[in-house]
Amino acid sequence: MIKVTYLDHSGFAVTAPSAIMVFDYYKDPDKKLEKVLAESPDPETPVIFFVSHHHPDHFNTSIFELAQNRKRTYVLSNDIFSKLVPKKGLSVAWMSAGDTIESIPGLASVHAYASTDVGVSFLVTLPSGETIFHAGDLNDWRWTEDSTPQEQKRMEEKFNTIVARITTEHPAIDIVMFPVDARLGDDFARGAQTFLSDIKTGYFFPMHFWGEPQKACEFASYIPKGVSTECICLDRPGQEYTIRP
Repeated sequence: MIKVTYLDHSGFAVTAPSAIMVFDYYKDPDKKLEKVLAESPDPETPVIFFVSHHHPDHFNTSIFELAQNRKRTYVLSNDIFSKLVPKKGLSVAWMSAGDTIESIPGLASVHAYASTDVGVSFLVTLPSGETIFHAGDLNDWRWTEDSTPQEQKRMEEKFNTIVARITTEHPAIDIVMFPVDARLGDDFARGAQTFLSDIKTGYFFPMHFWGEPQKACEFASYIPKGVSTECICLDRPGQEYTIRP
Protein backbone atom coordinates (compact mmCIF):
# COMPACT_ATOMS: atom_id res chain seq x y z
CA MET A 1 0.00 0.00 0.00
CA ILE A 2 1.24 3.48 -0.92
CA LYS A 3 -0.39 6.70 0.29
CA VAL A 4 0.08 9.98 -1.57
CA THR A 5 -0.61 13.14 0.43
CA TYR A 6 -0.81 16.56 -1.20
CA LEU A 7 0.95 19.26 0.83
CA ASP A 8 0.67 22.27 -1.50
CA HIS A 9 1.77 23.45 -4.95
CA SER A 10 4.24 20.73 -6.06
CA GLY A 11 4.73 19.26 -2.60
CA PHE A 12 3.76 15.68 -1.79
CA ALA A 13 4.42 13.15 0.94
CA VAL A 14 4.46 9.57 -0.35
CA THR A 15 4.23 6.88 2.31
CA ALA A 16 5.39 3.38 1.40
CA PRO A 17 6.19 0.41 3.64
CA SER A 18 9.93 1.02 3.30
CA ALA A 19 10.12 4.84 3.48
CA ILE A 20 8.34 8.17 3.69
CA MET A 21 9.29 10.41 0.76
CA VAL A 22 8.69 14.17 0.78
CA PHE A 23 8.95 15.92 -2.58
CA ASP A 24 9.49 19.65 -3.11
CA TYR A 25 8.19 20.83 0.26
CA TYR A 26 7.16 24.48 -0.15
CA LYS A 27 4.48 24.91 2.49
CA ASP A 28 2.06 22.71 4.35
CA PRO A 29 -0.88 24.81 5.54
CA ASP A 30 -2.78 21.78 6.82
CA LYS A 31 0.24 20.53 8.84
CA LYS A 32 -0.31 17.24 7.08
CA LEU A 33 3.30 16.11 7.11
CA GLU A 34 3.23 16.04 10.91
CA LYS A 35 0.18 13.76 10.71
CA VAL A 36 1.80 11.54 8.09
CA LEU A 37 4.84 11.06 10.31
CA ALA A 38 2.70 10.46 13.39
CA GLU A 39 0.67 7.83 11.54
CA SER A 40 3.74 5.87 10.46
CA PRO A 41 3.59 2.65 12.46
CA ASP A 42 7.36 2.18 12.61
CA PRO A 43 9.46 5.05 14.01
CA GLU A 44 12.49 3.51 12.28
CA THR A 45 10.98 4.09 8.84
CA PRO A 46 13.39 6.47 7.06
CA VAL A 47 12.26 9.85 5.78
CA ILE A 48 13.73 11.15 2.52
CA PHE A 49 13.31 14.78 1.49
CA PHE A 50 13.70 15.43 -2.25
CA VAL A 51 14.29 18.93 -3.63
CA SER A 52 14.25 19.23 -7.42
CA HIS A 53 15.70 22.76 -7.63
CA HIS A 54 16.28 25.99 -5.78
CA HIS A 55 13.15 27.98 -6.74
CA PRO A 56 11.41 29.11 -3.54
CA ASP A 57 8.13 27.45 -4.53
CA HIS A 58 9.97 24.09 -4.48
CA PHE A 59 12.59 24.55 -1.75
CA ASN A 60 11.95 25.72 1.79
CA THR A 61 14.90 25.57 4.18
CA SER A 62 12.51 24.63 6.99
CA ILE A 63 12.79 21.02 5.76
CA PHE A 64 16.06 20.79 7.68
CA GLU A 65 14.10 21.30 10.91
CA LEU A 66 11.39 18.74 10.14
CA ALA A 67 11.17 15.11 11.29
CA GLN A 68 14.09 15.53 13.68
CA ASN A 69 13.10 12.39 15.58
CA ARG A 70 13.46 10.31 12.39
CA LYS A 71 16.32 8.95 10.33
CA ARG A 72 16.45 11.57 7.55
CA THR A 73 18.15 11.80 4.18
CA TYR A 74 18.09 14.87 1.94
CA VAL A 75 18.36 14.35 -1.82
CA LEU A 76 19.10 17.76 -3.31
CA SER A 77 19.61 19.06 -6.82
CA ASN A 78 23.11 20.42 -7.38
CA ASP A 79 21.77 23.89 -8.26
CA ILE A 80 20.87 24.51 -4.60
CA PHE A 81 23.35 26.75 -2.82
CA SER A 82 25.35 24.66 -0.36
CA LYS A 83 25.48 27.58 2.09
CA LEU A 84 21.75 27.04 2.69
CA VAL A 85 22.30 23.47 3.85
CA PRO A 86 23.42 22.75 7.43
CA LYS A 87 27.00 21.50 7.50
CA LYS A 88 26.61 18.97 10.29
CA GLY A 89 24.19 16.36 11.50
CA LEU A 90 22.43 15.64 8.21
CA SER A 91 22.75 12.97 5.55
CA VAL A 92 22.79 14.84 2.23
CA ALA A 93 23.04 13.45 -1.30
CA TRP A 94 23.56 15.89 -4.16
CA MET A 95 22.38 14.99 -7.65
CA SER A 96 22.76 16.25 -11.20
CA ALA A 97 20.94 14.95 -14.28
CA GLY A 98 22.18 11.46 -15.10
CA ASP A 99 23.19 10.56 -11.55
CA THR A 100 21.96 7.39 -9.85
CA ILE A 101 22.16 6.63 -6.12
CA GLU A 102 21.54 3.15 -4.73
CA SER A 103 22.52 3.67 -1.10
CA ILE A 104 19.60 5.64 0.37
CA PRO A 105 17.88 3.84 3.26
CA GLY A 106 14.40 2.63 2.37
CA LEU A 107 14.87 2.93 -1.39
CA ALA A 108 16.26 0.69 -4.12
CA SER A 109 17.51 3.60 -6.22
CA VAL A 110 17.06 7.23 -7.21
CA HIS A 111 17.84 8.47 -10.71
CA ALA A 112 17.93 12.15 -11.62
CA TYR A 113 16.74 13.21 -15.06
CA ALA A 114 17.13 16.62 -16.64
CA SER A 115 14.59 19.44 -16.46
CA THR A 116 13.46 22.05 -18.96
CA ASP A 117 14.00 24.61 -16.21
CA VAL A 118 16.69 24.47 -13.52
CA GLY A 119 17.47 21.43 -11.42
CA VAL A 120 16.34 17.87 -12.01
CA SER A 121 13.40 15.49 -11.99
CA PHE A 122 13.45 12.34 -9.84
CA LEU A 123 12.72 8.69 -10.63
CA VAL A 124 12.55 6.66 -7.41
CA THR A 125 12.45 2.87 -7.35
CA LEU A 126 11.26 1.19 -4.16
CA PRO A 127 12.64 -2.11 -2.85
CA SER A 128 9.31 -3.70 -3.80
CA GLY A 129 9.76 -2.55 -7.40
CA GLU A 130 7.25 0.31 -7.65
CA THR A 131 8.45 3.44 -9.44
CA ILE A 132 7.64 7.04 -8.52
CA PHE A 133 8.39 10.08 -10.71
CA HIS A 134 8.35 13.68 -9.53
CA ALA A 135 8.86 16.10 -12.41
CA GLY A 136 10.01 19.17 -10.50
CA ASP A 137 9.82 21.86 -13.18
CA LEU A 138 10.12 19.48 -16.12
CA ASN A 139 7.42 20.55 -18.57
CA ASP A 140 6.83 21.87 -22.07
CA TRP A 141 6.90 25.50 -20.99
CA ARG A 142 5.30 27.28 -23.97
CA TRP A 143 5.04 30.91 -22.92
CA THR A 144 3.33 32.15 -26.08
CA GLU A 145 3.21 35.80 -24.98
CA ASP A 146 6.83 35.98 -23.84
CA SER A 147 8.73 33.85 -26.35
CA THR A 148 9.17 33.60 -30.08
CA PRO A 149 7.95 30.61 -32.12
CA GLN A 150 11.58 29.54 -32.44
CA GLU A 151 12.05 29.62 -28.66
CA GLN A 152 8.86 27.64 -28.19
CA LYS A 153 10.06 25.04 -30.68
CA ARG A 154 13.41 24.70 -28.92
CA MET A 155 11.62 24.22 -25.61
CA GLU A 156 9.40 21.54 -27.09
CA GLU A 157 12.41 19.76 -28.58
CA LYS A 158 14.26 19.86 -25.26
CA PHE A 159 11.24 18.52 -23.43
CA ASN A 160 10.69 15.73 -25.96
CA THR A 161 14.35 14.72 -25.73
CA ILE A 162 14.15 14.36 -21.94
CA VAL A 163 10.88 12.42 -22.11
CA ALA A 164 12.36 10.14 -24.76
CA ARG A 165 15.27 9.39 -22.45
CA ILE A 166 12.92 8.54 -19.61
CA THR A 167 10.81 6.40 -21.95
CA THR A 168 13.84 4.38 -23.02
CA GLU A 169 14.80 3.55 -19.45
CA HIS A 170 11.34 3.49 -17.81
CA PRO A 171 8.56 2.90 -20.38
CA ALA A 172 6.12 2.37 -17.50
CA ILE A 173 5.96 4.26 -14.18
CA ASP A 174 3.55 3.52 -11.35
CA ILE A 175 3.10 7.01 -9.85
CA VAL A 176 3.75 10.33 -11.62
CA MET A 177 3.54 13.88 -10.22
CA PHE A 178 3.67 16.43 -13.04
CA PRO A 179 2.96 20.16 -13.65
CA VAL A 180 -0.42 21.27 -14.95
CA ASP A 181 0.12 25.03 -14.85
CA ALA A 182 -2.84 27.29 -15.65
CA ARG A 183 -0.50 30.19 -16.52
CA LEU A 184 0.23 28.43 -19.81
CA GLY A 185 -3.30 29.12 -21.00
CA ASP A 186 -4.53 26.74 -23.67
CA ASP A 187 -1.23 24.83 -23.47
CA PHE A 188 -1.57 24.00 -19.75
CA ALA A 189 -2.05 20.27 -20.48
CA ARG A 190 0.40 19.95 -23.37
CA GLY A 191 3.46 18.63 -21.52
CA ALA A 192 1.47 16.20 -19.39
CA GLN A 193 -0.29 14.87 -22.49
CA THR A 194 3.04 14.16 -24.17
CA PHE A 195 4.37 12.43 -21.06
CA LEU A 196 1.31 10.21 -20.73
CA SER A 197 1.29 9.38 -24.43
CA ASP A 198 4.89 8.16 -24.26
CA ILE A 199 5.11 6.57 -20.79
CA LYS A 200 2.57 4.10 -19.44
CA THR A 201 1.49 5.66 -16.15
CA GLY A 202 -0.51 3.94 -13.44
CA TYR A 203 -1.53 6.97 -11.36
CA PHE A 204 -1.14 10.58 -12.45
CA PHE A 205 -1.15 13.41 -9.88
CA PRO A 206 -1.31 16.94 -11.37
CA MET A 207 0.58 19.67 -9.50
CA HIS A 208 1.93 23.23 -9.78
CA PHE A 209 -1.52 24.84 -10.16
CA TRP A 210 -0.55 28.39 -9.16
CA GLY A 211 -3.87 29.40 -7.64
CA GLU A 212 -6.13 27.53 -10.05
CA PRO A 213 -6.57 24.10 -8.45
CA GLN A 214 -9.57 23.35 -10.61
CA LYS A 215 -7.07 22.58 -13.37
CA ALA A 216 -6.10 19.46 -11.42
CA CYS A 217 -9.56 18.07 -11.91
CA GLU A 218 -10.06 19.47 -15.41
CA PHE A 219 -6.96 17.67 -16.64
CA ALA A 220 -8.74 14.30 -16.45
CA SER A 221 -10.69 15.28 -19.58
CA TYR A 222 -7.42 16.09 -21.41
CA ILE A 223 -5.87 12.64 -21.07
CA PRO A 224 -5.03 11.49 -24.62
CA LYS A 225 -7.32 8.95 -26.24
CA GLY A 226 -6.13 5.40 -25.84
CA VAL A 227 -4.12 6.23 -22.73
CA SER A 228 -5.03 4.21 -19.65
CA THR A 229 -4.13 6.04 -16.43
CA GLU A 230 -5.94 7.14 -13.30
CA CYS A 231 -5.83 10.90 -12.85
CA ILE A 232 -6.11 11.62 -9.14
CA CYS A 233 -7.38 15.09 -8.32
CA LEU A 234 -5.81 16.28 -5.07
CA ASP A 235 -6.60 19.97 -5.42
CA ARG A 236 -6.56 21.05 -1.76
CA PRO A 237 -3.68 20.81 0.73
CA GLY A 238 -4.08 17.87 3.05
CA GLN A 239 -5.96 15.64 0.64
CA GLU A 240 -4.64 12.12 0.24
CA TYR A 241 -5.13 9.03 -1.88
CA THR A 242 -4.27 5.43 -1.03
CA ILE A 243 -3.04 3.08 -3.73
CA ARG A 244 -3.69 -0.51 -2.79
CA PRO A 245 -2.00 -3.57 -4.33
